[in-house]
Amino acid sequence: MIDLMNRNSFRARILGPSGIALVLAAGLATPALSQEAAPAAPASAEAAPQVVVADEERGQVNRIIVRGNERIDHTTVLSYLPIQPGDIVDPVTFDVAVRTLYRTNLFANVQLGLQPNGDLVIEVVENPIINQVTFEGNKALTEKKLRDEVTISPRGIYTRARVQEDVGKIVELYRMSGRISATVTPRLVQLEQNRVDVVFEIDEGPESGISGITFLGNKAFSDADLREVMVTQVSQWWRLFSSNDNYDPNRLDYDREQLRKFYTNRGYYDFNIMSSVAELKPDNSAFAVTITLDEGDKYNFGEVKVVTESERLNADFLTALLPIRSGDLFQSDRIENAVDALTFAAGSAGYAFVDISPSYRANPETDTVDVTFNVREGSRVYVERINVVGNTRTLDTVIRRDLLLGEGDAFNRSLIERSRNNLRALGFFKDVKIEETRGSAPDRSIVNVTVEEQPTGELSVGAGFSSFDSFTLNLGVTERNFRGRGQNVVARAEWGSIRQNIDFRFTEPKFMGRDVAAGFDLFHTRMDLSEYASYDYRSTGAGLRLTYPLNNYTRLSLRYFLKDDEVMVPNSYCSSSGMGTSALCDQIGAYINSSAGYTLFVDRRNDPVRATRGWTTALRQDFAGIGGDVNYIKTEMDAAYYYGIRPNWVVSVQGSVGYIAGWSGDSIRINDRFFKGGQSFRGFETAGMGPRDLTTTDALGGNFYAIGTVELTLPNGLPEQYGIRTSLFADVGTLGQLDDRYLVGSNGMPNANIVDDLALRAAAGVSIHWRSPMGPIRFDLSKVLSKEDYDKTETFRFSTSTQF
Repeated sequence: MIDLMNRNSFRARILGPSGIALVLAAGLATPALSQEAAPAAPASAEAAPQVVVADEERGQVNRIIVRGNERIDHTTVLSYLPIQPGDIVDPVTFDVAVRTLYRTNLFANVQLGLQPNGDLVIEVVENPIINQVTFEGNKALTEKKLRDEVTISPRGIYTRARVQEDVGKIVELYRMSGRISATVTPRLVQLEQNRVDVVFEIDEGPESGISGITFLGNKAFSDADLREVMVTQVSQWWRLFSSNDNYDPNRLDYDREQLRKFYTNRGYYDFNIMSSVAELKPDNSAFAVTITLDEGDKYNFGEVKVVTESERLNADFLTALLPIRSGDLFQSDRIENAVDALTFAAGSAGYAFVDISPSYRANPETDTVDVTFNVREGSRVYVERINVVGNTRTLDTVIRRDLLLGEGDAFNRSLIERSRNNLRALGFFKDVKIEETRGSAPDRSIVNVTVEEQPTGELSVGAGFSSFDSFTLNLGVTERNFRGRGQNVVARAEWGSIRQNIDFRFTEPKFMGRDVAAGFDLFHTRMDLSEYASYDYRSTGAGLRLTYPLNNYTRLSLRYFLKDDEVMVPNSYCSSSGMGTSALCDQIGAYINSSAGYTLFVDRRNDPVRATRGWTTALRQDFAGIGGDVNYIKTEMDAAYYYGIRPNWVVSVQGSVGYIAGWSGDSIRINDRFFKGGQSFRGFETAGMGPRDLTTTDALGGNFYAIGTVELTLPNGLPEQYGIRTSLFADVGTLGQLDDRYLVGSNGMPNANIVDDLALRAAAGVSIHWRSPMGPIRFDLSKVLSKEDYDKTETFRFSTSTQF
């Protein structure tokens, strides 16, 4: 029992909003705010409320008097007070009253006293009003970005809890930008009329980069292979526009998951990350990341079966639909594909409410994993509402169109996970979370989609030097989420000694709300081919394109292009005294090319960048003659097969064939023919193989080509951090079949100056791929095994590589 008769010894303990026990003492003086307060909030700004009780343990309130309020009207105070005149009060009532007034965040202190005459006196000290919020010491982050993060604002009410919450937000913002040692100290400046200035004093500290990423325990894959899987990158001076080389614990968590997927998709079922340690250098400038792995053994699928609780779902039929067979290499992605296949099959049969959970049993003796898919009819739950939060830039519609569930649909966890993967694949967000909460009824569910935006614009500036183009400069701007609508915009310019190119591309990935990518291109290109074929080529035009998937592995692209092509030859070349022939001179001038085409592409590789299993094939056709001056049909087909014979040893077999034929009496102009050599056929110069004018030594190109390549990528013994890979190759192929008009002279006899024998060419050698500071470079050292006397060969070439 509290001694109410001795008010000086009265103590009451309550729990404040912060969860900290506050001791309330009667008669405790309230210290005044200092002119320049300490980093912590001053006592008066948020002191513990006090309770003063009169001489009686219980009493009746006759009148309520409010004192100390300046801005807040007494009626507002009374509206919060759970006591009215005529009420009988006791210590419990006072405790509730103090808690209620304190939780309004309007008051720094509250005192209640019941006088002998029944007057209840409420003494309040109001929380100060924020005059302004300022930031000091910020250089890496703009003031606007910081203001967007904090919750306190001018003319708002100051509370220490809100300021401390904002301090945490600012520190987190700096941490996400790579400044892990940043500190923020709040400071208050007392002003007249119970107002304060809130100053956040920021010590940004050094930018914490990544000095190195080291792996321990990896045998199947090199450090360089694993670093390619990670988003986090080692800090390098040329990564001026990248933030992935700054230390971010959340990004490293994502990288660990990427490593797990990488291994489990390559047979390492029991792969485990033993530890992930980031050690800060003594000067706080960078972290050294060390990841210790336990790769485990390589597993194949063992027994694969489906178990159902419902007799209406035939287990044998569902097992036959599984895209997994016993003896196949274990791949975690194939488990997800199998769950999707079973969900779809059950849904097609009318069972949309199924729960499919795979269970695993590893057999270390045989290095196999038995997988059982347990199919159960789940409870019928529908999506009541989908909430999208965190998208400060990306429109809701862009996010919702990649969700495989809509409001009113049956809830499906498999579709939820696939929706999350779809959103992450957009590349617009650092993180995506999809959580389910209970709806307004047991059969209703609310889906909350939380995203965290990240920069999507890129500025690229580069320079290069190659055997083909000598010195080149390029400038490009890319925005993958234009106006927050998910649209892709690319503007590029390239200047080289041989080619100059300017192009602009726009792509709408979800045209008319469907899974169709539509876009247009604008371009201007000029090629100075006088060194190889004595002509210049200029092309200006525009194009439209549509791309849509036929299934998970196949996509179809449709296109239409309208361009103005011009062939230019020196005047002296085709004069009566020049060496020019009709093979080139009769094609001088500009022509309108109006063409439509398609590409059918199938990709069954296990990795789109460094495949070790699988194959791809592509069929391309273009039909020119929809108006314009040019009539032809061009057909090309490519295929590639990849097979990893052991870690870091990969054999690839590639083949390509193409043919172009004119119609309506048209022959094929030189700028539409195929030219091979250089990067497309190693050992030969650019346009170094195929038909040629012996008088001028000009390459004429061909209407048909066929090329095959066998390549073996193998270790070279160099440290992986150098980023150098080596491969042995052999290229074989042919090019030729000019139109007859170029092979027959004006006298009707064969033109002896033009050679076109469709002979077989072959070359072998070594290619070295280097991930250089200026970008990926490829060096080719070749030995020609078969050629014609008029072909132009080369032993060494270096050029920009299209893939590393």
